Amino acid sequence: MSDPGHTTRLLRRLTDGDAKAADELFTLVYEELHSVAERLMAGERSDHTLQATALIHEAWMRLLGGAAVSATDRTHFLRLAARAMRHVLVDHARGRGRAKRGGGVKPLPLDEAVAHFEQNDTDLLALDEALEKLAAQDEQLARIVELRCFGGLTLEETGEVMGLTVRKVHMGWTFARGWLRGELEKGG
Repeated sequence: MSDPGHTTRLLRRLTDGDAKAADELFTLVYEELHSVAERLMAGERSDHTLQATALIHEAWMRLLGGAAVSATDRTHFLRLAARAMRHVLVDHARGRGRAKRGGGVKPLPLDEAVAHFEQNDTDLLALDEALEKLAAQDEQLARIVELRCFGGLTLEETGEVMGLTVRKVHMGWTFARGWLRGELEKGG
């Protein structure tokens, strides 16, 4: 992982309008983001049009393109990056014209980091909808899922980013998986 203090300083510089800070920040966090993107894309079908590098760049553009970065520290930035990757993947699924619910895709059983979206039988649109429902009920649980599934973070890393104990993250992760499984099995 990158140095949290250095990331925070770069984010402050970026917020203050220092254009060079964006390049430095990208260089600093690129490897970390790339490993997350590779994990997300590892199980995708071989003819998938979106690759790990494209996922990073698209998420980066969404984070920094045109708008001021609202991240105040490394923790907040990682949350935003995980959310941006989630939205890129969901938008990509929408662009492929997948049906909103199912469309021949099996229901999604969640397990460790969504087991790479259950070897690609995942309906990302249904998962996104279920995550929105979860966030409306419990924002913290939704962030845990986001960081684990779309950010590729371990329980320990998620706890560090969110300022929670590993035990609390584990309990939240276990509950959220079960809740999401139920939502996805009943069709969202």
